[in-house]
Amino acid sequence: MTIFLQATAEGLALGAVYSLVAIGFVLIYKAMDVLSFAQPALAVVGAGLISSLAIDRGIPFWISLILGILLTGLLSLIIERTFLRPMVGEPVFSVAVLTIGIDILLRTVLDNWIGLSPRYLGDPFPNFGNFGSITLNGVTLKYLEISAFFTGIFVIIVLSIFFKKSKYGVAMRATSLDQEAALAQGIDVGRIFGLVWFIAGILASMAGFFITGGFNTLTQFSFISALRALPAVVIGGLDSISGAVVGSIIIGLTQGYVGYFQSNLETLIGISLGSGFSLLAPYLIMFAILLVKPDGLFGTEEVERV
Repeated sequence: MTIFLQATAEGLALGAVYSLVAIGFVLIYKAMDVLSFAQPALAVVGAGLISSLAIDRGIPFWISLILGILLTGLLSLIIERTFLRPMVGEPVFSVAVLTIGIDILLRTVLDNWIGLSPRYLGDPFPNFGNFGSITLNGVTLKYLEISAFFTGIFVIIVLSIFFKKSKYGVAMRATSLDQEAALAQGIDVGRIFGLVWFIAGILASMAGFFITGGFNTLTQFSFISALRALPAVVIGGLDSISGAVVGSIIIGLTQGYVGYFQSNLETLIGISLGSGFSLLAPYLIMFAILLVKPDGLFGTEEVERV
């Protein structure tokens, strides 16, 4: 029972982190009808900025964290203005391929900076050592895992209020429903696109910190962890924020349970699944769900009239 609770706690924390990246995916898709493959790269770029400020330049951690998050949001906005804005009206496939190119460009620059040695991001809880942890009834929880979980909940609540109550939130909802109608109502759709990318960049950098700061260190392969938010989005539905959250929790729990109970499963079926099966399992879950719900659990079903 203790192992089950440990796996559940770690899976929920991972799911909360994935939800930050996944919501960014959904926001951009709802606004521009394009799946941005640059999100994982923005996540690790955000982690890299935090590491550079906190470790290389010696700036206090919490200031580095805030600056890194804001700078990543600004970079995301610049990317939208520089690369995506001229592509308005072009085929969706072309824009999606462009985001893949942006992803490769960002990761290439970052990989050259990281080098072969892992990068450390700094400790938000220096008085506790190794990020600190607490043990409850045999279940060990890192403070950063707890922080990741509550940060995910906080972001979801703030975004919900933002979309329902704020002027720009309502404008973003209107733009996601119908861009032409939003333009007819006087909404500056271009400004909304920029705001969407800025928010998506902020969310990605927050996820990047938790992925590389609490669960691992920053390496040239860290983007793979952020990329696992993609099956979460597909599971939940490309145009559903609530679906992104649910899909992220499914992916996080799947990783947690497989990581702790893979040996039991191998004994049961009599087959070795390999050391990396916990990383493959989320994609198997995704394929299984898509067979039943091709548009995802909460995605809008497209109806074509002939």
